[in-house]
Amino acid sequence: MASSGNFMSFNPLVRRASSYTDNEFSHSNLRLKYKVGNGGTLNCGFKLGDGKFYFEIYIIRQNSAVGIGIMKGAGFVDMNNYTTQGPVAVYRQEGRSNVSANSGTGAPTANSSYGENMVADDIVGCAVDFTNSTINWYRNNSAQGAIDISGMNDGTEYLPIVYGSNSDIHLNCGQDSTFAGLTSAGGNADDNGFGDFKYSPPSGYLAMCSANLPIESGLDPAQTDDDHPQKLFGQLSYTGNGGANTVNGLGFKPDLVWGISISSGQSKRVLDSSRGGNNYVYLDQNAAQVAGSASGDTVEFLDDGIKWNNANGNNDNTVTYAALCWRANGGTTASNTSGTITTTVQTDPNQSFSIVTYSGTGTNATIGHGLSAAPDTIWWKNLSQNDSWAVYNSGDLLGNNKLTAVDVNLGSSLSGTAYMQATNPTSTVISIGDEHKVNASGENYVAYCWRNVDGFQKFGTFKGNANTNGAFVYLGFRPTFLINCSLRFGGTPHWESYNSVSNTLNPAIYYSTLDDGNQTYSATSRAIDFLSNGFKIRNSDVDSNSTSGQAFYCWGDVPFKYGNTF
Repeated sequence: MASSGNFMSFNPLVRRASSYTDNEFSHSNLRLKYKVGNGGTLNCGFKLGDGKFYFEIYIIRQNSAVGIGIMKGAGFVDMNNYTTQGPVAVYRQEGRSNVSANSGTGAPTANSSYGENMVADDIVGCAVDFTNSTINWYRNNSAQGAIDISGMNDGTEYLPIVYGSNSDIHLNCGQDSTFAGLTSAGGNADDNGFGDFKYSPPSGYLAMCSANLPIESGLDPAQTDDDHPQKLFGQLSYTGNGGANTVNGLGFKPDLVWGISISSGQSKRVLDSSRGGNNYVYLDQNAAQVAGSASGDTVEFLDDGIKWNNANGNNDNTVTYAALCWRANGGTTASNTSGTITTTVQTDPNQSFSIVTYSGTGTNATIGHGLSAAPDTIWWKNLSQNDSWAVYNSGDLLGNNKLTAVDVNLGSSLSGTAYMQATNPTSTVISIGDEHKVNASGENYVAYCWRNVDGFQKFGTFKGNANTNGAFVYLGFRPTFLINCSLRFGGTPHWESYNSVSNTLNPAIYYSTLDDGNQTYSATSRAIDFLSNGFKIRNSDVDSNSTSGQAFYCWGDVPFKYGNTF
């Protein structure tokens, strides 16, 4: 078997909501003994929704229910309510399908007859084809028939699931065709030479292993290291000295810097190379842009880091700091005429992050963003007037209210056509209304735009459960910087940020609130686990784990595909 990195297994962090102790995992999380009404998802580093994949199960004991298939992940998984979480397609033990009505145009309805009955000692294969929008199950290598899943092929995440009731099931995603000695070896690999399956995967179907993970070519270190995630985003930890202070070790020249105080309460400054290192805005204040040159409060963007030129704000003597740094185009900007308002844009080499500046018109308009696809988050700031940040997030839970505000006192969504004309961004432009946070006449703006990139950065929403055994949120990479914001509109939700500089061990308990000038907190009541392919909420606090929903913004440094090589 060719070297393939990590294979998928059951995820013990995803449990039935009503009970957290009744599933028994063994054999490196490949065998799962279910109690009443439980199920499990795979510890999936894949965003099912691209390509063709295959996996198998061996039914050791089938007492009541067994099912195998896929479900919409939606950023999190609640196995207590998987059938209502979104589109789902499963093959059940009694020879029936449980397929959502919106799964496909020709798809059967829920509980339709499908295939043969499953019994103990059966080996059931699942072949998911998002290229042709079909799913096919196999019982003991006999095809049971294809089902249309065109309604599920919407570009979002789908996770493999296996569930049962009073059943015992062993999984094989290519690790072991004997299912830990339950049957004779099969020795069948996928078309890339990866995996060891009992039965041959259908032609073109791949094992769910890290070597088969999709990755954007610009992020593949086998092609170039210039666009590697570690060259697009990084963090610096340093101690202020009250004067000129050079901080190196970043590995690239930054174009956007967020300064966060760790040991002292101070306002968080945001500087970028488009506006120049002598102009900054506050992340935690509604103030307009400040010209720091008058006091010498400036920053220089160096080839390997930054240089603070004064004490003010992010370089006070003996105070410890973290600097969050993003790369764009080295300060070189270009005029963008894709929208009705001409913008000034600089974009990173992977076209996944851009800095956009423009002057507002006070009327409905569009602005060009410079990315290779529609942005999934946009952070706006009015530079001319005192105003809070407006933040767009493409996550499902925000519905038509796609914007929130970095302002703990606002506590509400920014709804209405005045912000974005109730129109999602396109691959070239962002629609804006006449609201003063995004487009007042004659006022100047900066907008920071990011798009989701598999293995590097991800933005979305998830539903909390208000339990210390909280949601697992799949990312496809290990987070190194995470922002988690409650969507309990009408309250006073904080924007909590976690970074790997402050948190070197799990669980992450050091967090900074982006909406105020307080120092970094240490609290187990806000604990979050940083995992190899996502994060796990470990607290019940309403700001971190609200049942109203959470918005998240996350960056990583090593894609899960290459995690085994570092």
